[in-house]
Amino acid sequence: MLYDQIQESLTYLRTQTDFQPEYGIILGTGLGSLTDSIQIEVEIDYKNIPHFPVSTVESHKGKLVFGTFAGRRIVAMSGRFHYYEGYSMKQVTFPVRVLNALKIKQLIISNASGSTRAEIAAGDIVFVKDHINLQPENPLRGENDERLGPRFPDMLRTYDIELNKKAIQIARTHNIRAHEGVYVGLQGPNLETPAEYEYLHRIGGDIVGMSTVPEVLVARHEGLPVFVISVVSNQCYPIESIRETTIEEVIEVVEKAAPDMQLILTELLSE
Repeated sequence: MLYDQIQESLTYLRTQTDFQPEYGIILGTGLGSLTDSIQIEVEIDYKNIPHFPVSTVESHKGKLVFGTFAGRRIVAMSGRFHYYEGYSMKQVTFPVRVLNALKIKQLIISNASGSTRAEIAAGDIVFVKDHINLQPENPLRGENDERLGPRFPDMLRTYDIELNKKAIQIARTHNIRAHEGVYVGLQGPNLETPAEYEYLHRIGGDIVGMSTVPEVLVARHEGLPVFVISVVSNQCYPIESIRETTIEEVIEVVEKAAPDMQLILTELLSE
């Protein structure tokens, strides 16, 4: 049934455009402005795509954008879905299945995160090298369809470390504060308690957020290479540095850092 739903979405998209993207990009909280730099061929509202959920979070526009960015043909999700919105993990990750069906060759995922490492400050950029999954549901749970991927996908080389190295070098060239780190995925929507931040730090987490891991799992299931770039919106470690944080403040910090992220992605894709 999932396979059939993917095909229905794909069939609809092909009635709207014959544009063939090379890369898929998921734009996270506060990063929707990147679409301003895309030479847009066509925009399609999520609500019109069969079986697509609809974004309910502030700053997530809810459109699939086809066009050219950094000289590359891309399809961008302007707005993503989260488990805390009430969707199942299969719904959250359904768009990744559709992007893969469009035959992109790599998925680029962006997000906003909190830092659980003292050296990583608000406004910094982190390239994810690994993750710790603490979310309560797995999008691969249930009957497996071998047409989509294997029953037990291996997670050893999930993240492209060589691409991370290139991205860090680009950041250094432009004096942008950037790191490699481990992303911890939690359910949300509440931010974490001081004790939880301490726990995340101790288990090896560098940044924490409420998305990305389910999308990475599905991309890995389908053999789709992933590159994850995170903008740190607030510092959560050491504990005495924690301040109360609102979604407005998160968006403000991320929007300030968005041009740096865009510059890195532009040079990375141009290569």
